[in-house]
Amino acid sequence: MTNRYGEHDQEHYERPRRRTRPRTKDRPTYDDAVDGVVVTVDRGRYTLLVDGAKVMAMKARPLGRKGVVVGDRVRVVGDTTGADGSLARIVEVNERVTTLRRTADDDDPVERVIVSNADQLAIVTALADPEPQPRLIDRALVAAFDAGMQPLLVLTKADLADPETLLSTYRSLGVPWVVTQRDGDLAEVRARLAGRTSVLVGSSGVGKSTLVNALVPTARRDVGVVNAVTGRGRHTSTSAFMLALPDPPDGPPGAGGWIIDTPGIRSFGLAHVQPEDLIGAFPDLDEMTEDCPRGCTHGEDEPECGLDEAVAAGLADPERVESFRRLLAARSYTSY
Repeated sequence: MTNRYGEHDQEHYERPRRRTRPRTKDRPTYDDAVDGVVVTVDRGRYTLLVDGAKVMAMKARPLGRKGVVVGDRVRVVGDTTGADGSLARIVEVNERVTTLRRTADDDDPVERVIVSNADQLAIVTALADPEPQPRLIDRALVAAFDAGMQPLLVLTKADLADPETLLSTYRSLGVPWVVTQRDGDLAEVRARLAGRTSVLVGSSGVGKSTLVNALVPTARRDVGVVNAVTGRGRHTSTSAFMLALPDPPDGPPGAGGWIIDTPGIRSFGLAHVQPEDLIGAFPDLDEMTEDCPRGCTHGEDEPECGLDEAVAAGLADPERVESFRRLLAARSYTSY
């Protein structure tokens, strides 16, 4: 019986046997790895800052499905010169200090890490054109508290509407805020951002990219307009991007801080946030719930909640309790 394959057929050659490669538990130590920070991600390629130079990198295979996001502190090997055509490898992701997460909606069990290692969430909201979305603001605040980040309200387009109407809703929560307008003075905004890593989130058309371009003139972020019919903005940023703020003239290097511009959002799923855990972000209210019944979420309809008793006894500010419960209820909102 003749062989069905000739010597020039691929199948003629003997296939490699299994387990011919010796197995070892030894792993590379990467002693020559250098530190970097991820500033943007684009289709499996990561732009890093390594010693002030921009370096293009890919994720090493041993990392598997471990996600790498903007803000991650990483260890890198390979060509870290930043020369055209060079490509380094990310071999390790350092432990994250904070992670800002969201889900696609409240029924989606998959968490998506937006950015890492930021300490401030700047919620950018236009006072008009488009109109403010308090429920979206509430949800962003919940995400900030859950991540252990300091929230900051950045109210834009103050030349079109009075900010007091919106501020009165959030003043009892003690959330800091700044007000801006086109071509206005940004000194207060810079002061709030100085020395921190801040994530800018907000709906399309609220002025995030305009604000970024004013803060970092070299950013050149695309600016969109608001549709006159729908009242919604057009997405101009397609991926998160980390930028260094200019250092003040009399400050040390890095004193200006960092900002991370993110694409405009129309939803902020909070499936990963447990409502009963939100109270931990309000220590003054948390101590008033020590005698609550087991399983109490501290919402409006909870019987014998310690917050109600504290309000009745004059020990808690009713407006602050009401504001907290509004944030708690935001966890179950499904539309804006």
